[in-house]
Amino acid sequence: MPRSVNSVAKRARRKKVLKQAKGYFGRRKNVWTVAKNAVDKAMSYSYRDRRNKKRTFRALWITRINAGARQYGMSYSQFMGGMKTAGIELNRKVLADLAMNHPEAFEAIVKKVK
Repeated sequence: MPRSVNSVAKRARRKKVLKQAKGYFGRRKNVWTVAKNAVDKAMSYSYRDRRNKKRTFRALWITRINAGARQYGMSYSQFMGGMKTAGIELNRKVLADLAMNHPEAFEAIVKKVK
């Protein structure tokens, strides 16, 4: 019996990868072997960086809270420790937003923590 090759599935796989490589520069967008490697690398980066994004945003929020707290003579750690003892349960995202966009509300929280 002759060997059967599933060309339809093979072509579909290649079209899918080349569609994902649309917009890449040079041979990365239209040569199968180069595009496959580029797409694999891009997918691994996107998987990794979806997790890294959470870390970087948390670091940004902490920096903003620290800057806001230092305007009122407190460090970040003193402020967060005081938040815990005062029983105020606001997350860092909200606190950073208050420190940036609503300084009067942030000042009220700092006074309560002190």
